[in-house]
Amino acid sequence: MGHEAPRDRPVRVLLTEGSSTSAREAITALSLAGHAVSFCDPEPVCLGRFSRLVAGRYRCPPLGTDPLGYRAFVLDLLATGRFDVLLPIHEQGYLFARIAGEVRRHAALALPSFESYARMQGKAGLRGLLAELGLPHPRTEVIEDRRVLAGLDAYPYVLKTDLGTASRGTWLVRDASGHARALEEISAADPSGGAVLVQDWVEAPLEQAQAVFRNGRLVGFHATRRLIEGAGGGAALKESVRRPRVADDMSRIGAHLAWHGALSLDYFIDREAPLYIDANPRLVEPMAACLAGLNLADLLVRVSLGAPVDEGPESRAGLRSRLALQALLGTTLRHPSRRALLRTCRDLLAREGAFAEAAEELSPARLDPPSAVPVIGAGLALFLRPQRAAALARRGWGRHLLTPEAARLIEGLR
Repeated sequence: MGHEAPRDRPVRVLLTEGSSTSAREAITALSLAGHAVSFCDPEPVCLGRFSRLVAGRYRCPPLGTDPLGYRAFVLDLLATGRFDVLLPIHEQGYLFARIAGEVRRHAALALPSFESYARMQGKAGLRGLLAELGLPHPRTEVIEDRRVLAGLDAYPYVLKTDLGTASRGTWLVRDASGHARALEEISAADPSGGAVLVQDWVEAPLEQAQAVFRNGRLVGFHATRRLIEGAGGGAALKESVRRPRVADDMSRIGAHLAWHGALSLDYFIDREAPLYIDANPRLVEPMAACLAGLNLADLLVRVSLGAPVDEGPESRAGLRSRLALQALLGTTLRHPSRRALLRTCRDLLAREGAFAEAAEELSPARLDPPSAVPVIGAGLALFLRPQRAAALARRGWGRHLLTPEAARLIEGLR
């Protein structure tokens, strides 16, 4: 069933969760484009709750432990006719790619086939695709028998479970103690004994590229370099960069998979050449691109609705953006002291030091004053006990995310 953009009112967009930094930034980007944004989330308090830009909030079953309940809730919500577009902003896209036909009876949806989506959701699938297309990546081996992992000792290296986002499912192993800890955490994260990837570690700057495709054709692209690391491998400070080679590589991937919707790639820049290490079949923190002149979230809505788009719009290079929440967490993870935390707070408030001339992308307090509440709360909690940084960061790995058990159940849906 086709869905068209309404002419006499804003487009009503439902985000598939409200807890992640990507969802929080999508709320801002979509609102700036004039859309009416709502979200569903299993948590009563999440990042998306602290916004005056949200039209509706819906408490739903958790994808991670009740994917069938989550599926029924969202389909029932869409069946009310309140929404024009369903925008999967995180790992919920795995479910909706599987049941895309059911979703499209009620709302527009930009997702590729389930087979293409699943290939980019899993790390083993990405490795195979990069090899198939001859695209550069660090040396990577897929280990099917986990007993082999016990003998690894060529430090440093990276261990990755097939499913996982950012540091959830990824371990940088530098020594024997880190090796033992990683194996223990891998067993706890996925007791079923699924495949684990072993990848060479690369000491090089980390960048991320995001793109939107329409039926296999690239229609929007933006890339950023991580300048300061936050929590979970994310960025506290980014800078927009121009990467025509990466855009060409993503164009090849999109054409090969007949990709429809959003896609992101992480890569190291080694001697000006990319080494691809991870993929996300979605947008990731889209406000950096928006601040640089390219609203990828709005572009994704237009692609969902089949509306006209200007192909190949360019964003500005050199634009710096920051995530104050990530800056506070990253600082206290590296230096768990009040002095270091207060120094970072001063630089953020005064826009000095590393954060000079950087625009806030996660918590735009002037536009959306309630967005500052989580930052203030985290700052106070860290000041009282800086050692809590790791625990606070792990709160982002909530029940809205996909688990191996949920993925297996979704894969079996018909």
